Amino acid sequence: MHGRPRRPAKPEDAAAAEAKAAKLRDLQEHVLRNHHSRTYTKEALGLSFKLLEINPEAYTAWNYRKLAFQHNLGELSEPEAVKSAIDDELRVVEVALRQNPKSYGAWYHRKWLLNQKLAPVDFKREFGLLDKLLKMDARNFHGWNYRRFLAGFMGVPEEEELKYTMDKISDNFSNYSAWHNRSILLSNLLIKQSKGFESKQKIFSEEFELVIQALFTDPRDQSGWFYHLWLLAQTSSPENPQLIASWPSNGSNCSLSSLNSICCYSLKEGILPIVLFFNEPVKGLSSSSVRLNSDLVVGKNIQWRPLSVTDSGHSNCWVAYLEVSNLEYNSLQQFSVELKITNTSVHKESNWHLERLSDEIELFRELPDDNSKFAKLTLARLLLACAAIKSRGSSLVERKGYCDEALGFYNDLIHLDPSHKRYYEDERSLVLMDQLTCDMDALKKYFSVKVLSKLAPLNHVQLCRLSLTCIGFAERLLWVQMLDLSHNNLRSIEGLEALQQLVCLNLSNNHISSFTALEPLTKIVSLKVLDLSSNEIGSHPIDTTRYICSSPFSHKVEACEAFEECRKKNINVEEFWDAILFFKHVNLIQLGFKGNAVVDKENFRTLVLTLNPSLKWLDGARVH
Repeated sequence: MHGRPRRPAKPEDAAAAEAKAAKLRDLQEHVLRNHHSRTYTKEALGLSFKLLEINPEAYTAWNYRKLAFQHNLGELSEPEAVKSAIDDELRVVEVALRQNPKSYGAWYHRKWLLNQKLAPVDFKREFGLLDKLLKMDARNFHGWNYRRFLAGFMGVPEEEELKYTMDKISDNFSNYSAWHNRSILLSNLLIKQSKGFESKQKIFSEEFELVIQALFTDPRDQSGWFYHLWLLAQTSSPENPQLIASWPSNGSNCSLSSLNSICCYSLKEGILPIVLFFNEPVKGLSSSSVRLNSDLVVGKNIQWRPLSVTDSGHSNCWVAYLEVSNLEYNSLQQFSVELKITNTSVHKESNWHLERLSDEIELFRELPDDNSKFAKLTLARLLLACAAIKSRGSSLVERKGYCDEALGFYNDLIHLDPSHKRYYEDERSLVLMDQLTCDMDALKKYFSVKVLSKLAPLNHVQLCRLSLTCIGFAERLLWVQMLDLSHNNLRSIEGLEALQQLVCLNLSNNHISSFTALEPLTKIVSLKVLDLSSNEIGSHPIDTTRYICSSPFSHKVEACEAFEECRKKNINVEEFWDAILFFKHVNLIQLGFKGNAVVDKENFRTLVLTLNPSLKWLDGARVH
């Protein structure tokens, strides 16, 4: 728990721990045996109680008690007997919470019992339990979650709960859970336009004043800073999703080589990708929300797909692939594209947003603790929020000043707070990408048109040796066909999946350490040339990113076919499953991979050639 010091271990502690472990193992065996045999006697339930009394995190024991409760309920006919059974379960939860007030299983079991609605709920008892627990630890987020559950269950007005959070914050500015609960309640009240909550400007102005008191009282406490960050996001972001970029731009003509239209290399593959990029993740894009007029879509049902490395269905970037048959296509033919998005509103910037942010900047400049990492980080975020607003106008000179100052703060933070160095480096990279791509004049010195053999002229952008660690503002590069990101410090390339026109990509001499980090590239249909030389793929004995990805055994049939194809070539599928999934989903002509430790592993070259039959060049040598 918060503020409770660790005591040094004593010799007798080891013996006590061993005895406790032996008792736990014995109880677990008994409970599992009863669970499998569906034994729900009083004695069996007593054993599960003893187990949960010692270890409230025994989830199987909680599930066993749910099944036992439902089974034994059928034998109870009197309301008093039902209420007694519920009270027994509630007492088991209370005993478990004395052992561990943050037990997920215990809190979930209590919610489950109340949701059965088999007897009247004693809310005085429930709120009394909460008061005791929050007095022990006012920041116990399980307790706050349960309070929200109870308030919703009994219909407590959110205005009353908001007052409760104010009471707890007044008792202790450091109560992060109270600040968090306040943000949830305020969001709901503002969405519903409840009485007294019609004006965001009024409410957020009052909240800024409140949190500033906390920050100036103790600048080193992080609770208020997180709430301030939430307020900043509410103040500086448009209320509704906004379409901020698309490819092709509305009203464009596309062809493979015509000088009077946008050059689209993917037409050679018989595909024209239409890309839409929003300022925030959206879900459920369809032909009903996007009206697409083109020579290629007459009478066709358009399918929009999220371009995301997760399967959530939410994405900033969406794509539709229009097919071009041989009969429809020749190299000089042009195709028109017109887009119209429904259910989106034009964001009108309020002067209050900029004024509020400017006031906050001036205020935090006066903060007495010059070396507060929270103050520097908040100032950087405030400056970038102002820069974002300026980018929607024409004040590019003033905008550059905001970005330059923010970069200075991130450079300071890298040295001031080395334990979070990577986070600050990523934030700094985003600012650099913003500065480089904010307008075509800024990008001109990195841009050229390159002509490759047998290809139409390609738009070429070189962003080398800039110390970039991640990709940002990809929506400004949707038109790029050749991209050189070599000699940076890239660890992630998430965002590149939006570049559906990308033909050639140079990622050599970076810090990419796994095949799973390359997943964005599997979504680029036009990618033909890829240089990954001198990265760190295969250098780390344990690639932790593998464990946050799906198991190979849960992938689709085509992936399983790739595994079987590799097994026939004596390739170790268990060792290379992530590499197999990557190479199965790209269609390259040229690949550079030397300088990565994985190259030296047995059968890696065979794997690459097996899964990429179109490959002609590997590490500078012709293979077909």
